[in-house]
Amino acid sequence: MLDYQRLKAWPFGEIEQSYAEKDTILYALGLAFGMDPLDRRQLAFVYEKDLQVLPTMAAVLGFPGFWARHPESTIDWVQLLLGEYSLHLHRPLPPQGTVIARNQVTRVVDKGAGKGALVVTTRHLLEKSTGEPLATVEQLAFCRGDGGYSLPSPAHPAGQPSDAPPPAPAPLPETAPDTACELATRPETALIYRLSGDSNPLHADPEVAAAAGFPRPILHGLATYGIACHAILKTCCDYRPERLRSFSARFSAPVFPGETIRTEIWSRDDHVLFRARVVERDVVVLSSGRAELA
Repeated sequence: MLDYQRLKAWPFGEIEQSYAEKDTILYALGLAFGMDPLDRRQLAFVYEKDLQVLPTMAAVLGFPGFWARHPESTIDWVQLLLGEYSLHLHRPLPPQGTVIARNQVTRVVDKGAGKGALVVTTRHLLEKSTGEPLATVEQLAFCRGDGGYSLPSPAHPAGQPSDAPPPAPAPLPETAPDTACELATRPETALIYRLSGDSNPLHADPEVAAAAGFPRPILHGLATYGIACHAILKTCCDYRPERLRSFSARFSAPVFPGETIRTEIWSRDDHVLFRARVVERDVVVLSSGRAELA
């Protein structure tokens, strides 16, 4: 059973991570950048000459690993899915360097027996050499097998606490999107993306995927998130990463590697709203998306 106090006090420790240009390039390759070798704007993210960094790389810097798989986490990790993710960028990421990350479980919410639980972690990412903040990341995990943990039980006769749920994102407009961007993924996209730090076997091992109820390994939610960011950069920012100030979305369905992701965009004065769908199955995979632009 999920243990509220243990999760809230989870000892992540301070994480120091150095990364090189090849790590920045590998991250972009894991999001299917460079599929057109003649597209010089995409090439800027996968070639060391004047290398640019995709803003969502902050998601894999200072990442504490698949800590929910640790037996003392008390989370049913096989049933864990990414629910929502938000990223606030304080300044553009350098193509190489050393960062310090401070992770903390900030919310644990019981949705009820049979309805799962929410676990929210917040990460503050700092540049080591200056101590200046680079990004603040918030991740909401949907723990499908842990609902009802706050009810009285032999281990906790009085029950356990449950935090207030985070605010729900604003709904998308009911009008047709102003524009859209389609980006294909490769069949091996998940196998490349996991080399950037998320080794959850759900995205590589067919047996683990089957145990979680999927016909085959699924793409990492954060890979889908990064591909939607690619679409926003391409469509709204002329591939200029410094124009993206924040990026958030809710995960509504999995993507299978090799599928095409269509990001549908509504433009506003200083931000855009978006959702993403898989073209082949006409399924929305990201919803309630919002990106603030400079």
